[in-house]
Amino acid sequence: MPTSNWHIYDHYGYAFLAVAGTFAAVAAVQWALHRPRWAGWIASLQGVAPPFINIIGVLFGLTLAFLANDTWSAHDRAMNAVFKEADSLRSIAVLSEHLAEPLRGEVRNAVSRYGKASAGEWPMLAARQSSSEVTTLADALLTLLASAKIASAAGENVQALMLRKAIEIRDERDLRIGLSQTHVNPLKWLGMAFLGFLTLLSVSVVHVDKPRAAMVAVILFALAAAPTAAIVLIQGNPFQQPTSVTPAPIVEAVVERP
Repeated sequence: MPTSNWHIYDHYGYAFLAVAGTFAAVAAVQWALHRPRWAGWIASLQGVAPPFINIIGVLFGLTLAFLANDTWSAHDRAMNAVFKEADSLRSIAVLSEHLAEPLRGEVRNAVSRYGKASAGEWPMLAARQSSSEVTTLADALLTLLASAKIASAAGENVQALMLRKAIEIRDERDLRIGLSQTHVNPLKWLGMAFLGFLTLLSVSVVHVDKPRAAMVAVILFALAAAPTAAIVLIQGNPFQQPTSVTPAPIVEAVVERP
């Protein structure tokens, strides 16, 4: 069973820090701009050209886009792995229909047991763990399909195809497990936070002679950047809510056929 570990959901904490930190930075910058003792020094910063914002802003946007692409790519790869695993299970079940009883029932039972156990592994994947039972059942299915009785009953060509599908099942499950282990990379997000802070400062400097315009500009930037970063962060694990990959294709693949 999954163990209780706050590290499992660390990306929610990072999402909160992204939002809280952004607005804390906005408040700090606005506080600094309105300090009378720094008014003279701040006034000396006038003259920074507005296009200067584009340089840092583009770097910030690209960094956030790359991080978002990594997250959504992991989600898509996990979904593809589930569908491929389900297709391989269905293929083995279809190929087994040419076998005589009781061998056909043995193969279909092995496929069904693996599929149900694999679908039941989802809570463990959400906790960045995996089930040894599913590994054992995958080994048992491969051993059965590689046996001499399957070769004799199905023929070498059909057996080779079934074995290839069994290996694909193991590969796709390994990919699922690997993707479920994904953690937030603090160094990447620290770099993005630094670029975001520099962007916020550059917006303030460009509007240093217009405090109200500076406030509106940095608040608009914060409203755009903070929620976007939080959305990317909370989707760090493709097997956790709110956008969890579903095991439904695997469940449907092992539904008992008449």
